[in-house]
Amino acid sequence: MIPRRYQLKKDAVAIIERGHPWLFRAQMSSAAQVFGDGQWLRLVDGANRVIGHGIYEAEGAISVRVLSRGPAAPDAMWVRAQLAAAIERRAALARRTTGIRLVHGESDGLPAVVVDRFGDAIVVASYSAGSDALARYVARLLAREQHEVVGPATSITLRPARRRRGPALPARALRGTPPAIATFVEDGLTLAVDLEAGHKTGAYLDLRGLRHAIAQESLAGARVLNLFAYTGMLGRAAETAGAAEIVQVDQSGRALVFAAQHHVVDPAKHRFVEADVFEAMPTGAFELVIVDPPSMTSQARQIPTVLAAYRKLYAAARERVAPGGAVIAACCTSRIARGVFREVVASALGPDFTLERELPAEPDHPVSFAEGDYLKIGWWRARSR
Repeated sequence: MIPRRYQLKKDAVAIIERGHPWLFRAQMSSAAQVFGDGQWLRLVDGANRVIGHGIYEAEGAISVRVLSRGPAAPDAMWVRAQLAAAIERRAALARRTTGIRLVHGESDGLPAVVVDRFGDAIVVASYSAGSDALARYVARLLAREQHEVVGPATSITLRPARRRRGPALPARALRGTPPAIATFVEDGLTLAVDLEAGHKTGAYLDLRGLRHAIAQESLAGARVLNLFAYTGMLGRAAETAGAAEIVQVDQSGRALVFAAQHHVVDPAKHRFVEADVFEAMPTGAFELVIVDPPSMTSQARQIPTVLAAYRKLYAAARERVAPGGAVIAACCTSRIARGVFREVVASALGPDFTLERELPAEPDHPVSFAEGDYLKIGWWRARSR
């Protein structure tokens, strides 16, 4: 696509030069209204100096996603190089798992594009309509080129972004026939992915570190409460660690059926509860309570409401923890800053709980800007009484 010229305001020039990958709608002039969704732009300052290039979004808070900085215009070879570099950065990770995020959007230089590998199934998705064309090209590159880290992909699926208006565009198979259920191996565990109705591209690869931490925990004979369990991967990790009883709660009956079918070794150790965690939470004393709610907003004006919900949620979780037990507190709402989340959890749990550790981002989910630090996971320990 041939980029069109757009002159930036002074504050927008400063934002790009500082390295931030987004320009918000309030930072744009009315001249941008002539551009269509997905238009590539040549971004210039008042002296007609090329600051960089970006993709225009016609709707939403983000108006431009930055592709590159400097005068050189990104082209097909540029996209190919970005993709190859992102895949190469995953080479070490590929030695321990076949479930990998091969491309992580802005942090890998391909804005709003994600590529996930689940064994021999590849899913390419965009989370912005403006980046659909870029995602299509990335998917076609993967379909015709061989990368060792990608593995022998027997299927490649392209998922366009959800539209704010109108019907959703269907997913397309660019290679093979995507399986309804894909599998991958992670730290010796075989995990299953619902490719037909799964969240994100099918599974939460960003929780790999948490699954590993739980599997390595000493849980012999322990009771575990897994809230917002989804397809039970964290419950599977708890069973690996020796847990004697695992209660898994989610409002999706389909997800819990999937969990029971694919992420259980000993059915006698698992109990599945279909319920809205915010409305009903199983009672009892558990040595480990896992609280991993979904993202609750992308809008700044809703933050106070979300924080109130977190306080209520973690206060309720506190009452389910046995003496000396632990709460795993997770937040994937990008609008909630790490320090704010830590303070909210500390306040809700009270002085009897101590933060033992926080888990870092996974290597295939690099964080290159503040809003990219969306996933926060803390391990809080209750005082022994």
